[in-house]
Amino acid sequence: MSRVRLPAAAAVLALLTCLPGCSSAPTSVEACMGKQAVGATPGQLAGTYRGEGDAKGVTLTLKASQGKPGSGTVTVHDWPTGDWYRSELGETFDGSGTWSVVQGGTSATEFARLTLDLTTPKRFLEGDTLDSLAIAEGDGRTYLYTDDDPDVCPAFRLRLQGA
Repeated sequence: MSRVRLPAAAAVLALLTCLPGCSSAPTSVEACMGKQAVGATPGQLAGTYRGEGDAKGVTLTLKASQGKPGSGTVTVHDWPTGDWYRSELGETFDGSGTWSVVQGGTSATEFARLTLDLTTPKRFLEGDTLDSLAIAEGDGRTYLYTDDDPDVCPAFRLRLQGA
């Protein structure tokens, strides 16, 4: 009986030894874009973003507002309609509105998000277009992206130009 217990104990010990090293491995988001941001300022986010992957052809421009920290105006070109979680996005449109940053929390899983309030065109109800994006930063690059699966490099991502 002791022969059976020894391999089982060794397997448990190996698993416990691996946990700190295994859990520190970068997620696919980190590997392809950088670390998810816990916080961000308008100065860090302002600029023009160009789409990559499923967002190819999309442009998003953020301008910081004077006197209103953490917010500003946004202009989008070829922005998709439809709910972000569906397999295919709908038609695209050009529009504008405002943006703000929702800072991350104290939990290791609470990260900063960019929220969009697109006021032009007026044809959209809440949820009819993508209006919340996660933020990642690394190697001097800033990305905005949909964070539907942390184990896969996000297909809908926008990269800050000039960074």
